[in-house]
Amino acid sequence: MDRIPILRMGETLLVTIQVDMQDQTALTLQDDLANRIAATGASGVMIDISALEIVDSFVGRMLTSISGIARILSATTVVVGMQPAVAITLVELGLSLDGVKTALNVERGMELLRRARLENALGR
Repeated sequence: MDRIPILRMGETLLVTIQVDMQDQTALTLQDDLANRIAATGASGVMIDISALEIVDSFVGRMLTSISGIARILSATTVVVGMQPAVAITLVELGLSLDGVKTALNVERGMELLRRARLENALGR
């Protein structure tokens, strides 16, 4: 079974998806991320999907699910690098990715996570 690596950068876990996600790979990633957030106390999760050219409804729902799980574990999730064709497909499938923050690139994603940490620290 393929496992997607999860890297730790300070308080952020970074996931770079470079393969077309099969259903089992997405489920494994969900479990792995939940365990890593709990083990490390990470406050942010960045998922880079810039290499994905296609996303089906299952993977779209998994991104929403991962974000929800992270939120319950006190971490903010940002999905970065979404290709225009992927965004169009998600909209056509009726998936709005509720609760998932998005950014065009990693730099903007890190800024979103930094702001979320600051807001949490200030109790907003």
